[in-house]
Amino acid sequence: MIRKTILTAGLCVLAVLALSACQSAGLLQGEGFVEVTGGKVWYKIVGSGERTPLLVLHGGPGSSSVYLKPLEALAADRPVIFYDQLGCASSPGPSDTTLWTIERFVEEITQVREALGLKEIHLYGHSWGTMLAVDYMLNRPAGVSSLVLASPALSVPRWIHDADSLLGALPDSVQEVIRHHEREKTTDSPEYQSAVMVYYGQYLARRQPWSDDVNSAFAQMNLAMYGYMWGPSEFTSTGTLSDYDRTDRLGEITIPTLLTAGQFDEATPATVKYYQSLIPGAEFALLKNCAHFTMHDDPETDIKIIRDFLAQVESK
Repeated sequence: MIRKTILTAGLCVLAVLALSACQSAGLLQGEGFVEVTGGKVWYKIVGSGERTPLLVLHGGPGSSSVYLKPLEALAADRPVIFYDQLGCASSPGPSDTTLWTIERFVEEITQVREALGLKEIHLYGHSWGTMLAVDYMLNRPAGVSSLVLASPALSVPRWIHDADSLLGALPDSVQEVIRHHEREKTTDSPEYQSAVMVYYGQYLARRQPWSDDVNSAFAQMNLAMYGYMWGPSEFTSTGTLSDYDRTDRLGEITIPTLLTAGQFDEATPATVKYYQSLIPGAEFALLKNCAHFTMHDDPETDIKIIRDFLAQVESK
């Protein structure tokens, strides 16, 4: 009887510990808010598979996670965690530029992980999110199994150099409108914005019509944050990130890393392959007929590439 009582008590303790671990992991499907420096950020967890969760960092700065909705397909294997960075879309924050720093956004990743109990993760960043992902990894955090850098922006000077070449391939009339309004500092004019959309249709998202999620991302954009940190457009950086460059430190990343780019990406394939060469053992995947939003232009191929990479990492 005593043995039975002890055994029963032991099983109860194990059950409580297991439940506690489950709860502390914070991986129940759903959404909510977590406290971060400067306010609260909204998160959403999709999927409840047993494989290592994937934490997703959206682009911008000032955008949202809505355009990354195709990545929910990965939730068939594992929990996928999305969140809108502070000041973005579902995470409204104060218009306080002291909060609009790459250091605070990197700190935010740690705070989200701690709040949701994400001890082991794969980390995915897209565009501006790759800056955050790389700077986060340079802090040598524990529990990150792999890194996916989708259409990375790891050197803004190189990005702008590539953008000049891409811009030069557009019709002369479009180029003249863009250059005129940038010279006159009238980038808020409708004429400039129309010309910018020609560039975006070639190098941001080529699949027409744009999905509701891509349109929503533009509609929800925090333009003040984007302008302060980046600039007036994807091809002109005048903000606080204009001198960002981590190419001299990419060799410090030692976990399995996948870099992806679209054939017509503003993160050009040649530049992304250069980044790959600087990260020990990193892999590269090109998505044909895609621009910067590969998850919009070819979601099936994009998902397969990421899923296969994560499975490969976990098989080892």
